[in-house]
Amino acid sequence: MMTIEGLTVEFGGTTLFKDISFQINAGDRIALMGKNGAGKSTLLKILAGVRNATRGSVSVPKECVVAYLPQHLMTEDGRTVREEASQAFAHLLETEAEINRINEVLGIRTDYESEEYMALIERVSELSEKFYAIDMTHFEEDVEKTLLGLGFKRSDLDHPTSEFSGGWRMRIELAKLLLKNPDVLLLDEPTNHLDIESILWLENFIKNSSKAVVVISHDRRFVDAITTRTIEITMGRIYDYKASYSHYLELRKERREQQQKQYEEQQKMIQETKEFIERFKGTYSKTLQVQSRVKMLEKLEIIEVDEEDTSALRLKFPPSPRSGSFPVQADGVGKAFGEKRVFSNASFVLERGDKVAFVGRNGEGKSTLVKCIMNELDHEGTLTLGHNVQVAYFAQNQASLLDENITVFQTIDDIAKGDVRLKIRDMLGAFMFGGEESTKKVKVLSGGERTRLAILKLLLEPVNLLILDEPTNHLDLKTKDILKQALQDYDGTLILVSHDRDFLDGLVSKVYEFGDGRVREHLCGINEFLETKQLEHLQDIERK
Repeated sequence: MMTIEGLTVEFGGTTLFKDISFQINAGDRIALMGKNGAGKSTLLKILAGVRNATRGSVSVPKECVVAYLPQHLMTEDGRTVREEASQAFAHLLETEAEINRINEVLGIRTDYESEEYMALIERVSELSEKFYAIDMTHFEEDVEKTLLGLGFKRSDLDHPTSEFSGGWRMRIELAKLLLKNPDVLLLDEPTNHLDIESILWLENFIKNSSKAVVVISHDRRFVDAITTRTIEITMGRIYDYKASYSHYLELRKERREQQQKQYEEQQKMIQETKEFIERFKGTYSKTLQVQSRVKMLEKLEIIEVDEEDTSALRLKFPPSPRSGSFPVQADGVGKAFGEKRVFSNASFVLERGDKVAFVGRNGEGKSTLVKCIMNELDHEGTLTLGHNVQVAYFAQNQASLLDENITVFQTIDDIAKGDVRLKIRDMLGAFMFGGEESTKKVKVLSGGERTRLAILKLLLEPVNLLILDEPTNHLDLKTKDILKQALQDYDGTLILVSHDRDFLDGLVSKVYEFGDGRVREHLCGINEFLETKQLEHLQDIERK
């Protein structure tokens, strides 16, 4: 379906990857893996045709439809949600209009034997064969079903796209791609702006499609659910595993152990050879042997070991100052913006040391309740913070609040206290700010890099109530593992707003579900909660 041959990308004197080749076949569901900066998004852009490689080629059959969802985009204003999503069928409507134009011309021409007339006949036949092979009878139904699956309410569909945030516009663009029914679907972090229910819907959509999919995602559960093949980019090369992400991790570990063994054996051989050369280089009877071994070393291809996995590095929050037994108590809390009611009568108590998740569809009030707890919004009812509660809050826009005029190292050095100061370099390295990266000014960092830096700052602040609103959107899997371990070891109270099931699994013991204007408490982990929700959905279908 797609053939990639000898692909090389170079810029600024750096080779991102060199001479990589692979094929994408019908039905392939591929996870593109590698650390930040390895070239995953660059490769996806080349496959999509929006960026050129330095050398090499990407061959795509003429009839193959390739659809690409980048990390950042903005849907144009001027249409409703329904109209914008329906643009997925614009090419078909244009085809229908062209068929009608040609038929009108054929109806008035009389040069039936001319080459021009025969060319028009061939053209209209070709277009008609393609057009009438596509079932457009359910076109409006498909648009609505896809938008509802991605989290929109039916009442949203006739509202202008200008009323929606960037995350919701991303969903509209994803809906357009899915409605095009592409042969190859290229997705760069598609779950960043989706809630859990929409992610489950997208999983089912991809699994039930026979099309090829290439996805970059830091949502481990999502990747495991949809992919059957993993391509890892590392040190300018690729490794192609016919395996799901979890199986790939096992195979990669075996590969690196084998590489390390071969590397050590080769280094031992090199050392012994050098010692032989040094020992006998002035001995006449050994001249030929010495020369032979010198040439052998010159031609020797040194075995490289892929990047060392430092995910075993553990970071810890400083011990929490002791708070009262009940850090947060809510009684009849509600919030409305004008006539729009977000939620009503939320009542719950968080005990010291609780780790809880706020989940639900976007727009149901998760971040709103967090802002009420932070006393950033007025609200109905009573919200009480307990004795000696000290709060740290990671907002979705936290990265934009960093001081842009200081370096990465200064950002951390300014707040680090005690023994942790001795580990600043290690922590920066674990969050991919090692070496020269630590000397960069914050203002030159990407959005993802700023997010990582903002989260690292939180690791250093001694607080006893930690509130994180979507902290994992720009974190790669290794960094998420480090953060998750740190949060598991954290001895304070934790509120997590997140759609990342794998991140929440084993981390939270209570789930607060936001939906239909209510906040419902579930005394269970995220997996048990999702199992319950899926049963509820089945019961809803039976009632219908």
